Amino acid sequence: MRQLDRYIVSTVSSAMFLVLLVVLSLDLVFAFIAETEEFKNNYQFVEALRYVATTVPRRIYDYLPLAAFIGCLIGLGILANTSELTVMRAAGVSVIRIVWSTMKPALLFVMLGILIGEFVAPHAERIAQTQRALDQGAAESVVAKTGIWHREGNVFMHFNAVEPRGVLHGVSLFRFNQNNQLIASIFARRALYQGDHWVLQEVTETELEDLQAVSRSEISRPWRTELSPEVLSVLIIKPEYLSIQGLYTYINYLVDQELNANTYLMAFWKKVLQPVATAVLVLVAISFIFGPLRSVTMGFRVFCGIIVGLVFKYLQDLLGPASLVFGFNPIMATLVPIILGSLLGIFLLTRVR
Repeated sequence: MRQLDRYIVSTVSSAMFLVLLVVLSLDLVFAFIAETEEFKNNYQFVEALRYVATTVPRRIYDYLPLAAFIGCLIGLGILANTSELTVMRAAGVSVIRIVWSTMKPALLFVMLGILIGEFVAPHAERIAQTQRALDQGAAESVVAKTGIWHREGNVFMHFNAVEPRGVLHGVSLFRFNQNNQLIASIFARRALYQGDHWVLQEVTETELEDLQAVSRSEISRPWRTELSPEVLSVLIIKPEYLSIQGLYTYINYLVDQELNANTYLMAFWKKVLQPVATAVLVLVAISFIFGPLRSVTMGFRVFCGIIVGLVFKYLQDLLGPASLVFGFNPIMATLVPIILGSLLGIFLLTRVR
């Protein structure tokens, strides 16, 4: 029986890794082609290649659930086409035993996803985004095309690039009064963190008084804010690419600042529940092989797998913004597709004889 388990595990896991390799390769090719349109200043062929290569961990994390789902369809589909599943059932192997054997490589993908999502992808994404912004001349312009916005009290901030070690490039500060009128703006080429405050370098400040703008320049000046390098390292990348710990830290910061944290809450619950979502997708794949897709061609299985995977993803993507608009708990945006997928998989498996 152990030999049978190993055979199912090796067949399914091989299919999962093959799907991941194919999907990842295609995504990298298209990502590099897209980056060629962003060539600017020092950001050229080699820099674009380095940027795409640095984002590989994040892309692997994104495609792990899809690879597990379609890989399971293909792996079990091979066993079904060669009648090996029928022989296993005739030999007395239960459906539950086959499901558990198939789940083992899926659990490996889940563990791999947790490790990459927590310890590799966020760090690599920070490096990729920061270096890309610097190569494109982020320190030269007042507000670059890329960068991050933030608000603290009546001050709106924009940072063209953020280095993980506590260095900001292209810092723009816009101060408003109680009537939401702009009263001053500050631009600094760089800011360095000094333990309890920042030091702005090469500063240009413009104050608006009586419809007149008064500008002055300074070599450096202190800047005190509650933003720390740890918080900024969270801001630099999209919420869905952050680690669970990073999301938790920034959500607490937003709550302390009395700012809306729903976007980051949605990303937090999606990250926390992704292992469950992956397992549910694999369960659906298994139920399809034993149910409606038992005797169809491999191409049709892959087609159905892509459709179901996209429906699952788009349902989460639609419910996420809907939770922000209609005000229901962001966790429901992640739970609803998982619950529906679980019910579908269990229903189809209960009909297997």
